[in-house]
Amino acid sequence: MRKMRIAMAAMGAVAALTLSACGGDGGSSGGETQGGSAGGDTIRIGIKFDQPGLGYKSGNDFTGFDVDVAKYVANELGYSTDQIEFVESPSANRENMLANGQVDMIFATYSITDERKKTVDFAGPYFVAGQDLLVSAENTDIKGPDDLNGKNLCSVTGSTSAQRIKDEHAENVNLLERPGYAECVTAMQSGQIDAVTTDDIILAGLAAQPNFKGKFKVVGNPFSEERYGVGLPKGTDQCADINAAINKMVESGAWEEALTANTEGVDYKFNEELNPPKPGDACA
Repeated sequence: MRKMRIAMAAMGAVAALTLSACGGDGGSSGGETQGGSAGGDTIRIGIKFDQPGLGYKSGNDFTGFDVDVAKYVANELGYSTDQIEFVESPSANRENMLANGQVDMIFATYSITDERKKTVDFAGPYFVAGQDLLVSAENTDIKGPDDLNGKNLCSVTGSTSAQRIKDEHAENVNLLERPGYAECVTAMQSGQIDAVTTDDIILAGLAAQPNFKGKFKVVGNPFSEERYGVGLPKGTDQCADINAAINKMVESGAWEEALTANTEGVDYKFNEELNPPKPGDACA
């Protein structure tokens, strides 16, 4: 993050310019957002607050794989855990939050796409997910999207994942919508639906929650590729440092430990052909 250069800058104008390049100071609720070596400084990291196993807020605690990766990367950039300010970053707001300086970076199941790269930069990827299915642990009939004809499939309101299955794999599947994935899983628990669909790691994190543990499994037949990246302000110079931190997390074993801990108790295995990914030295 070039934190040492920032911390050592003697002139206010230089410091202000550097802060602007790394996301600006707009919307800050505390002190400056850069320079982890300077006491009192913070870094604002956008995450989801409502995705168990990935980004989840309970009281003052933040848990999940995205959170663990964010903490590791921030530590490598010179920030202790108490210097991190986690900011809720809904999917629809992520680009604006980066552009407006409300956050310095985002770890929030943020898929790297050419369209998004027009307005934001991405470090990573730090995980490659794939659309998959969650079914009851005893289910042996559903092994992939082609097995869903005549079945009841749930996804959240506004999602395109269920419609994609209907359009491309199972024309006669019955689609149901719920406000959130937890409601989908509850409906499956009561026998109203046969499967839930979204990214595999989101399904695994959800099924790993105490009230669902051991009752569901991820089918393990992903049919898309979603490269989760670290969202950054356009024109940043942080990519190389963040990618180096991700590579170190993978090589040290901490990456797999975090993934395992956040999907414990679920019949789920990440796609070993695509994971762990190898970020380069530049923006993805």
